[in-house]
Amino acid sequence: MNPSGDIAAQQAHLILVSMLLMLLIIVPVIALTFLFAWRYRKSNTSAKYDPDWDHSTRLELIIWGAPLLIIIALGLLTWISTHKLDPYRPLERIDAQRPIPAGTKPLLVQVVALDWKWLFIYPEQGIATVNELVTPVDVPVRFKITASTVMNSFYIPALAGQIYAMPGMETTLNAVINKAGEYEGFSANYSGAGFSHMRFKYHGVAAADFDNWVQKTKAGGGALDRADYLVLEKPSEREPVRRYGTVAPDLFGAIVNRCVESGTVCMDKMMAADSNRIKAAIARQSQQEASLSSIAQICTEASASSPISTKTN
Repeated sequence: MNPSGDIAAQQAHLILVSMLLMLLIIVPVIALTFLFAWRYRKSNTSAKYDPDWDHSTRLELIIWGAPLLIIIALGLLTWISTHKLDPYRPLERIDAQRPIPAGTKPLLVQVVALDWKWLFIYPEQGIATVNELVTPVDVPVRFKITASTVMNSFYIPALAGQIYAMPGMETTLNAVINKAGEYEGFSANYSGAGFSHMRFKYHGVAAADFDNWVQKTKAGGGALDRADYLVLEKPSEREPVRRYGTVAPDLFGAIVNRCVESGTVCMDKMMAADSNRIKAAIARQSQQEASLSSIAQICTEASASSPISTKTN
């Protein structure tokens, strides 16, 4: 509820509007509960007593009409917001006053939830970090998110809502930070003993400062290849910030497809091979059926054209 990014600001606004709409029912109900208890107390003999009352059109309209209108409003608001704030949907604006200029390319950051730390890969910059995330202010960011072993959740409250990280799958979050500063990021889904310490710092910086940080990370050296990743993947807690000046090509793709280790078949290749086998089997079956149909047709035509001889005794 203290947003520094446009998506978080829209989500906070949605929560407030929804809460106010629901208070339109909750507050009168609570107030009337106390009013009725006081108005119809035992000592108040002036209150009208009507034991045979069973229907009031006016009360029925209020009791059913008001909640129905609020539910319709909430449903409409939820439907619009669900599509507008879809994390997979590319951003249309930097903030409420500024649309995204045409041709703007979002910064791509690949996120891997490890036990119990966070790995951030910048494929376009060719660098990676552990437990440190840096992005420029007012630049759209597209996060591609996965996990190494168990399901987790990537969450920076000031930026946007939480998005699940799952092994063998890739989820997406589009967001933008509008204020420079240091923010808290953490895991929002219990994932084992080190879950409580699975936190990282998120830095929103000016574009020039981001470029300087990238160059500094590159100059710092360090390489994250597949062998290093397999060591990094092992469970550990309270990991310090690490920076890698180079990253193995398509490391994130190998993580998603669970084939980082040498000799392991990637899931996408396995599924493609299975799909090709199924298509080939269907094609063979169709060909066999077509051949049998042709043979049956030839036999039928041959039978129809043969003369039928009869002998009369």
